[in-house]
Amino acid sequence: MTLRRQILFWLLSLTAVILFMAVFSNVLLPFVAGMAVAYLLDPVGDRLESWGMSRMWATVTILITFVIIVLLFLLLIVPVLGSQLAGFVEKLPDLVGQLQTLVHTNLGQRLSDMGLFQGGDLKSSVGNLLGQGASWLASIFKSLWSGGQALLSMVSLLVVTPVVAFYLLLDWDRMVERIDSWLPRDHQPTIRRLAREMDGAVSGFVRGQVSVCLLLGAFYAIGLVSVGLNFGLLIGMGAGLVSFIPFVGATLGFVISLGVALVQFWPDWGMIIAVGAIFGVGQFLEGNVLQPKLVGESTGLHPVVLMFALFAFGYLLGFVGMLIAVPVAAMLGVLARFALKQYLASPLYTGTGRTTAAPTETGN
Repeated sequence: MTLRRQILFWLLSLTAVILFMAVFSNVLLPFVAGMAVAYLLDPVGDRLESWGMSRMWATVTILITFVIIVLLFLLLIVPVLGSQLAGFVEKLPDLVGQLQTLVHTNLGQRLSDMGLFQGGDLKSSVGNLLGQGASWLASIFKSLWSGGQALLSMVSLLVVTPVVAFYLLLDWDRMVERIDSWLPRDHQPTIRRLAREMDGAVSGFVRGQVSVCLLLGAFYAIGLVSVGLNFGLLIGMGAGLVSFIPFVGATLGFVISLGVALVQFWPDWGMIIAVGAIFGVGQFLEGNVLQPKLVGESTGLHPVVLMFALFAFGYLLGFVGMLIAVPVAAMLGVLARFALKQYLASPLYTGTGRTTAAPTETGN
């Protein structure tokens, strides 16, 4: 097969995958979630097998434990979060109005006395800003609910996803061997090496980032609840879980919690500062302890690239797109680095009419 035909074949394959995901994006979530669960838990299954347990019993043990943990979370945490979310959405207009009045009363007069702002202009500007922010939050909740109500149904969560995860986890090693047998013989070593690099990038980031998000969510939730902030559990866990988008989770959680704290605790600056300090400590722990220890530089992608991938895939494929954004970006990063090495070793770069030895180090 000529190089042109190879390129055409892979481009057509990529186009077919993209079209498939675009057409069936509304029903893919339980299957993507099941595949993600199987991928995350496969090392546990391998470890249990190394201890003498059969693959079947290892898979059953892992899935039962996983389902029990999920059910406990649904029974103990989700009702509280649901109650707080309903209360937060109900009180959001009042919170915005009180925050607007608070800012206008305390800050507007000082700026007006200094000649920097007219009181009415400031009130209008703050009202527009808060109104737009509230509308943006409401649109996010609405899109998540409308897009996720059919997808994140109880059937998908409690039936389809565990079933898919069970079969994939049971047959994971056999599937990998089967796919390996389909590789072109001439390119098998190169494809295997690239697959190992992709697996290292994806597994290192996903498993590490899941741990970071859970730990940050627990830290923020405990901290905000301990200072008595209204909706502290909801805001803290939400900020932690959204932390897979660099800087967005902490920033969004800080802004929302600070607004709630101003309305709730004013003029007690000590409590307001305490709320801000919780996010300051959380950012310090994330940047200096959690990220270096649990994630490191496994993807080799800049945070801006990760943010773009999350927003782009989320825009194109909704919630499913956000689930696959980081793994796909990490794999594309491995392919891009490989293509760059090939280019640097080719006559197109050297201009000598002959190829040079490609660098051996892969880099992260």
